[in-house]
Amino acid sequence: MKNCLFCKIIKKEIPSEIIYEDDKIISFKDIRPKAKIHFLIVPKEHIESVSDLEEKNKDLAGELILTAKKIAEKHNLTGYKLIFNVGRRGGQLIDHIHLHLVSRDIEELP
Repeated sequence: MKNCLFCKIIKKEIPSEIIYEDDKIISFKDIRPKAKIHFLIVPKEHIESVSDLEEKNKDLAGELILTAKKIAEKHNLTGYKLIFNVGRRGGQLIDHIHLHLVSRDIEELP
C-alpha cells in the first residue's frame, strides 16, 4: 500500500526503533506508548485489519503471537498484554494489521 505508514517503516523509508525483524515480521517501539513497554508487531505483508484476514493468513496470524512471545522472553517480561485493535471503532488508527505488546514490567530494556 503506497501511503501506509507501517509499509514505509518496513521499507525503511521512515525511521523507527526496530527491536525485531525477520523475513515476515517487524517489531518496533510504539511512538505513543501506553505503558512503560509498548511494542508493535507488524507483518510485512500488507493486510488492513484482523477483519481482512482469510484462511490463507492463519499461519501469519499465529506468527504474530509467537513473535510476541519471543520478544517478551528476550526482554525478560513476566507479564504482558497482547492487543489487536480492529477498525476505527475498535481503536485501530493505522490500516495495517498489527499486534500491540504492552507491559508494565519493571525490567528496563537494553
